[in-house]
Amino acid sequence: MNTKHRKRTDLVLRELAAVLAKHGDEKTLYEVLFALLTGPERERIALRWELVCLLEQGLPQRTVAERLGVSLCKITRGSHELKEGPPAFREIVRQAARRMGKRRH
Repeated sequence: MNTKHRKRTDLVLRELAAVLAKHGDEKTLYEVLFALLTGPERERIALRWELVCLLEQGLPQRTVAERLGVSLCKITRGSHELKEGPPAFREIVRQAARRMGKRRH
């Protein structure tokens, strides 16, 4: 991806984030994501979200890979974001992982 395209993508994502933040109730956000994304895109995002939450719960990378049927490469990227990614992302995943853990017990 060239620099011009990357900057445009970043600008549009920031615009989308601003719009979603203003209309932040769960039902609305779900409907927007459902309408905006294709079936395979929704599946990939849901999978990535589940894997970072499982990692945050302390499951080993191999266990997560086997449970979700994905490569260790995907798991490694998620693990890296949990360690080095933006603080807001890490905190949101931490909170979600706690909620998910409570639901499963």
